[in-house]
Amino acid sequence: MNTLIPDEQRVLLLANGRESLQNPDFDPAPVVKLFTPDACATWMLTEIDPDDHDHAFGLCDLGLGAPEMGWVSLQELMTVRGRLGLPVELDLHFRAEKRLSAYARNARLAGRIVV
Repeated sequence: MNTLIPDEQRVLLLANGRESLQNPDFDPAPVVKLFTPDACATWMLTEIDPDDHDHAFGLCDLGLGAPEMGWVSLQELMTVRGRLGLPVELDLHFRAEKRLSAYARNARLAGRIVV
């Protein structure tokens, strides 16, 4: 079980994953924002694959100036460490204000995720 994402958000991510399979135009708001407190990486996740609970989809920014939408392994995120060795954290204060496509558009223009 992935401890990065609380059960309540995991339920929403899985529901979004099921909806995404049924509706190719589905554009949900991000459910969670994960980040490295000692590096510049950020992940805004919208869904978890209902057939493979290790794979989540969202806007991924590794701090290299090229944020992109794609799939990420939650188990791999648990192993990521920043410069000081700190693990990825859940942003407890994040509340999405727009759909993922809007965050992605702004991120492409800025070269990083802008909240």
